[in-house]
This record gives sequence, structure tokens and C-alpha cells, in this order.
Amino acid sequence: MAPPLNLIVVADTQIHRVRSAWPELRAFLENRQVTISGVDDGCGTVLADCQAELAVVLGGDGAILRACRQMGVRQMPVLGVNLGRLGFLADLSPGEFRRQFHEIEQRNYSVGRYLMFECTLTRTDGTTESHLGLNEAAVSSGGALRMIDMHLAIDGEPVAAYSGDGLILSTPIGSTAHSLSAGGPILGQDLQAFVITPICPHTLTNRPLVDHADRLYTVTLPAIPVGVTLVIDGQVRLPLAAGDRIDVRKAAVSFLMAKIPQCRYYATLHRKLNWGGQPNYHTD
Repeated sequence: MAPPLNLIVVADTQIHRVRSAWPELRAFLENRQVTISGVDDGCGTVLADCQAELAVVLGGDGAILRACRQMGVRQMPVLGVNLGRLGFLADLSPGEFRRQFHEIEQRNYSVGRYLMFECTLTRTDGTTESHLGLNEAAVSSGGALRMIDMHLAIDGEPVAAYSGDGLILSTPIGSTAHSLSAGGPILGQDLQAFVITPICPHTLTNRPLVDHADRLYTVTLPAIPVGVTLVIDGQVRLPLAAGDRIDVRKAAVSFLMAKIPQCRYYATLHRKLNWGGQPNYHTD
């Protein structure tokens, strides 16, 4: 018999749907042969202090993005239980989680390693701050309510000047998020690449660009109005000023995603994006 599975559960009970679902799931887990090392309320304190075989994250993809950023250099495999909407990362419903838990207890799951990025913002006065991310770093015109100019260089080589509403630098995991809605391609999750997607570019020849993850991506902002923001994974928001520089590179750590055999990437896309459906052209 396999030893008890050692879990950390991330359950931010300030969110209504998590608060509603957690008591039943907690009772279910307490009746199984598992060890719960801790329950994190979404603030990251338990994640920072504990080690476990698996982190079970309740919520949606946003909860997973927050959890893996809070883990920092101590990444552990994450299994998402979807209480949100689409849920590309949090793929199991609470019912599916309970039905498949025997497989999880028996360690009948694989752990994939996926690209994360480090985003460093350098101000004109030389101060810097760095943040870990999984989905994307996006420059957004936001409250500026006007087009902005951005310059992209890759490994120090000038690539393109963009005018538009912003620019997204996304990982393959993040390619189904903001980048997709801006017209970017869907990438295979295990690729080691970044996709650069302009948001509403003024020049129609500015198209999405895909390049290798081992390169350094630099965005400079020569002159921008007040209100422009750097947004990391939709959660970290940093105001930008003219002359700021943004560097995005492959992180030293990887996102570890636990997948049971029944959960496959293209099956998820097929289901979540309704790729199996046909348009209805019938009229009354």
C-alpha cells in the first residue's frame, strides 16, 4: 500500500465559491488516507513555509497563478480544482476531483515542467524590481486612454517599434489567456518559447511573434503618458513612466503541473473552446 499522500491545500475562503466548496472537500479529504500539511488562505504564508508532494489549489486559473508566484524558488506540483469559469489550468471540477482521487492517492499522475518567466522593471533612477510570472507580462495603456509607443529588442537587437494599446509577452501556458484574446496564437504548453502579441497595433503589419525562451526580451518606453501600467499575470500592477525598461527572461524555476491521465491538453482545448461544435446557420 502506498504511504499517505502529503498535501497542501490552497483555499482562499474570502472568495464565495471557495468558501462554499471547501467544507465538503475538506470532509472528503479527512476521510481519505492523506496528510494535510497545511491549508493556505491565499496569502502564501503556508506555501512559503511547508513542503508537500502536491498543492491542491481551489478556485480558478488566477488562484494557480498566484500560488506558483508565491512559491517562488520552491515550486511544488500543483493540481487545480476548478471553481471558476474556463479553467485551462484548474481542469478538474470538484466532482471529478473526488471521483479521480484514488488515482491521485496512488500517485497515478504525471508532473509536467512548464516555462515561467522573470520580469525585471528598471526605472530611470536605476532602481529595479523583479517578479516571477507564469502567464504573461503586459504593457497596457489602461488609464492613459491613448496609443502608446513601445520598442522591442531581443538579445539587445532592435526588432520592432509598436504603437497601439499595449504589448503582451506570454509563455505557452499564457497563450490561451490575454494573448489569445488579442489575436495571438495558441502554443503547445511544453514549448520553450515566448509569444509577443501587440494589442490593437496601429500598423497592421505588426503581427504576433514567437521566439525561443532562452533569449532576453526588452521593452523600452521612450515617451508615454500617465496611466500606462505593467501587468504581470493580471495580478501585479506597476505604473510605468517614460524611460522605464522591462526585461523578460526565462525563470530559473519551472511551473510543475500535476496531470491525471484523463486530463489532456487538446481534449481541454476541444472542450473549453468548443472546437467540436458547428455553427448553427438555421433560421426560424
